[in-house]
Amino acid sequence: MITAEMVKQLRERTGSGMMDCKKALTETDGNVEKAIEYLREKGLAAAAKKAGRIAAEGLVESYIHGNGRIGVLVEVNIETDFAAANEDFKQLVKDIAMQIAAAKPEYVRKEEVPTDVLDKEMNILRAQARNEGKPEKIIEKMVEGRIEKFYKDICLLEQPWIKDNDKTIKQLVTEKIAAIGENISIRRFARFERGEGLAKKEENFAEEVAKQIGG
Repeated sequence: MITAEMVKQLRERTGSGMMDCKKALTETDGNVEKAIEYLREKGLAAAAKKAGRIAAEGLVESYIHGNGRIGVLVEVNIETDFAAANEDFKQLVKDIAMQIAAAKPEYVRKEEVPTDVLDKEMNILRAQARNEGKPEKIIEKMVEGRIEKFYKDICLLEQPWIKDNDKTIKQLVTEKIAAIGENISIRRFARFERGEGLAKKEENFAEEVAKQIGG
């Protein structure tokens, strides 16, 4: 049985993600030393260490979807201009731009969500739980679980990748760090949708027909 303590220990020793550690332990029948080897073979342990390095080069990518209906600009950084020309990196940046267009995130990572936005959502989730008749003693645990879904909706790195829902954007980036050998960081993005935020004229069909027939 893979315990939370085993996963924690492996994370501390390798710096790899929780799900990667759990998978490594599962694949190696709970043997921590073999799990470390497994992660190293996959390049994930090395990727976690590279994630702390400064990435100041990279690309700004644009993506236009639906005959000009949606537009995206995204900046993804990497350590060297040489790596920025890597085809795998270029494809990653394109995939991220497409993800932003399709999944409509509002922030890159959890830490960017403003406190007031988070507090408002948690209050809504508490009210929903109470309306469902849940006892107070379990409401906070329910809110903690549901807030993770909120993060998946609005934070780019937490979202399931549109090309492979079993993988998050964070996991996709980690894999590319391991493959390319340099730290990669999604710095910022802007998403534009035609007409977004504008008050659109809504026609009353019945009134329009009445006007046409002189009613």
